[in-house]
Amino acid sequence: MTAAEMQKAEQVLIDGGTSVDELMRRAGQGAAQMIWRISADQPTLVLCGPGNNGGDGYVIAQWLLEKGVDVCVAAPLEPKTDAARHAKSLWRGPTLSLAAAQTAAQFVDCLFGTGLTRAVGDDWFDHFMRLFTGARRRVAIDLPSGVESDHGTLLNEIQPFDITIALGAFKPSHYLEPARSMMGDLVGIDIGIVASSQLAILPKPRLSGPGPHDHKYSRGLVAVVAGAMPGAAQLAALAAQKSGAGYVKIFAPLGFPAPHPSIVVETVADVDELKQKLADDRISALVVGPGLGREDQANALLDAALTIEAPLLIDADALMIAGSRFCELVAGRMAETVVTPHAGEFARLTSDSLADKIDDSRKLAAQSGCHILLKGSDSVIASPDGAASISALSCPWLSTAGTGDILAGIIASRLASGASGYRAACEGQWLHSRAARLAGPAFTPEMLIDQLPATLQECL
Repeated sequence: MTAAEMQKAEQVLIDGGTSVDELMRRAGQGAAQMIWRISADQPTLVLCGPGNNGGDGYVIAQWLLEKGVDVCVAAPLEPKTDAARHAKSLWRGPTLSLAAAQTAAQFVDCLFGTGLTRAVGDDWFDHFMRLFTGARRRVAIDLPSGVESDHGTLLNEIQPFDITIALGAFKPSHYLEPARSMMGDLVGIDIGIVASSQLAILPKPRLSGPGPHDHKYSRGLVAVVAGAMPGAAQLAALAAQKSGAGYVKIFAPLGFPAPHPSIVVETVADVDELKQKLADDRISALVVGPGLGREDQANALLDAALTIEAPLLIDADALMIAGSRFCELVAGRMAETVVTPHAGEFARLTSDSLADKIDDSRKLAAQSGCHILLKGSDSVIASPDGAASISALSCPWLSTAGTGDILAGIIASRLASGASGYRAACEGQWLHSRAARLAGPAFTPEMLIDQLPATLQECL
């Protein structure tokens, strides 16, 4: 939930009779119990700010104190909210100024939480970093101080925490870079929030294997339109095959090398012949873009693919060709369409810099009628109806040439199975990241593809 959504959800609880003091008690004691499980009786310094996040800190400190922990509070100011003042009144241990506070084995950051919109001032931040760097374990409550909650923005140059304990709900910045890299391990504490959200953490897919009456066409025929660079189309085709498609075919110019004997390469002499062959109603999903090139011929190939009313995956060169005309080109398509840009390609489609990964993805999805998978170490998937997911399994090991072509093939196989565009993009993203983790920190695209069957097996 965003900061505003969280505030609204808390207000619903308050209007229903739950006091702010009770919410603070739930948050603080829940976080304290998690800290106790992790570190038992390590000497602890809790840094408490003047707001309700600081109030949570006083609750945490008191709970740990009652467990026999050597705990101290450092506070730059007196509490400014009634709930925080009440929490401090129950605290029975020592409270020091920032300047007087000494480092401890464990540092608990309750200076600022959700809702921070500007950098922590230099004087406070200097002491913050002194206490942070002097600790062996660093715990952030809700969000690390210096992180904006909704967009993954770092307002201060902070260092990575060991664990972040989210209160009530995860916030977008728990999963958006560069903030995500500062969180360490993520855990959540339930404080009774019950609310719907159009933003989700990408779940592990629940897939079904082939049944006794399935055949190659019922499992889906994936077609790949090849262009100037054969390798990318070959990778997409191999990935589609190894992620469940029953039949994979590449439409290519004369002389195109088959990536494997089991993948059919069907020669097309020109664009008109391609259109005729793409009209085959047995085609369950079509991939266009990987290795397409950016010359006039590539433009014609893209135009041909867009005329076919089969589920379509658009990636790579096709996006660069489409550019700012993208929404116009896909307008009126009735079949499911999934688009998989990285940040540079996304900027090409929108003619604007990427400012808000979630909102910008939703806007492009709504304008184009397509499902958007904005690739990156914090991939975001958005649907035209406003639903969005953030990948919690994103893997930096995917920073290897060819992996985007593999993702295109995986998603196409899910489209070919009959999944909706949004579901196919979500399932494909999860399978792609999981396969990368199985492949290890250094791999070739072919090694990544080889992990796909095992990844699918995990989801059955």
